[in-house]
Amino acid sequence: MAVSEVLVDTLTGYVKNLRTDILHDVGDSINVGIDIGQVEGGFIQGLGWCTTEEIKWDAKGNLLNHSPDTYKIPSVQDIPEDFRVQLLQNAPNPNAIRKSKAVAEPPLMLAFSSWLAIKDAISAVGNHEYEPHFSLPATNEVILLSIEDIRKKQNIS
Repeated sequence: MAVSEVLVDTLTGYVKNLRTDILHDVGDSINVGIDIGQVEGGFIQGLGWCTTEEIKWDAKGNLLNHSPDTYKIPSVQDIPEDFRVQLLQNAPNPNAIRKSKAVAEPPLMLAFSSWLAIKDAISAVGNHEYEPHFSLPATNEVILLSIEDIRKKQNIS
């Protein structure tokens, strides 16, 4: 489970991840420090997938963003200001080694909490009367186009 709070600048499309709370089920943790690190890392990787990692191709099918200067991966600035990760207690998996559960890739999906928080913030521009046209990743451009679409529907300047 993950819940995120974001701040969206409606003039630039900039997003600041203010807070994320995560409760992740790893069964009986074999190493709490490693498991929490895996959850944090998976979440940040997912945050990149959901917000910045846009793949662009030209008309001939050539990849345009093939390196860190043209493909934005998450940085320390993308980590939530208030980042709280806990492991669910008393939920062992009786069918696995030491009653553990998967922890590596599943936390990636928890980043949808930030993507959905951004979507909700965009919807708030029009008092939640319209569902935003919104895609992955939620780049600044996607956010601004979604806000523009909501404003056109509401005749908001």
